[in-house]
Amino acid sequence: MLPVQQGGAPVKAFLYARVSTGDQNEGMQLASMSEFARRRGWEIETFPDAGWSGAKERRPALDAMMARVRKRECDVVLVWRFDRFARSVTHLVDALQEFKALGVQFVSVQENIDTTLPHGELLFHIFAAIAQFERALISERVRAGMRHAKANGKHMGRKRLLLDAAQITALRAQGLPWREVAHRVKADESTVRKFMSGKRLSEATENGQ
Repeated sequence: MLPVQQGGAPVKAFLYARVSTGDQNEGMQLASMSEFARRRGWEIETFPDAGWSGAKERRPALDAMMARVRKRECDVVLVWRFDRFARSVTHLVDALQEFKALGVQFVSVQENIDTTLPHGELLFHIFAAIAQFERALISERVRAGMRHAKANGKHMGRKRLLLDAAQITALRAQGLPWREVAHRVKADESTVRKFMSGKRLSEATENGQ
């Protein structure tokens, strides 16, 4: 457990709270976390994100807090519940791994997760295993989808663009501008220009010019 004092300085805790639109429990979250920190004798600073969905990984207060965590301006990050902080198990574990590398502890009040305690360290490893399993499942689903699409004759990846140099040359000979030529051959103007430039260079090389 983190002591009340570390090197003569109080333990500094960053409290993060998130409430979505229409959710009015921000005060309850902060009150619960503040009471937890008070019992530990920690100094606190709050970072509330109001009106933000948990599906978004980037949020103003969260970004501000993480920037200061990376400067090692706190000793512990305190949240009310996992889903108030992370948008997925993977996001949660990635954040926990970053905290661990920085020497910053993590506490979730509702889930009773506290990495300052031995059981919290054990749960960290369990979550890491779950996140790895989740990544493996996603990867396998992607590969299975690609195999299924290939088996059904569907092309995966970017569609290859085929340009006809003779057609482009003929259109230019009619006095059409590059933009119109590109429209006729269903390609970007820059792509058509680069294609013809490369074509002319190739022909010049073949002719020994």
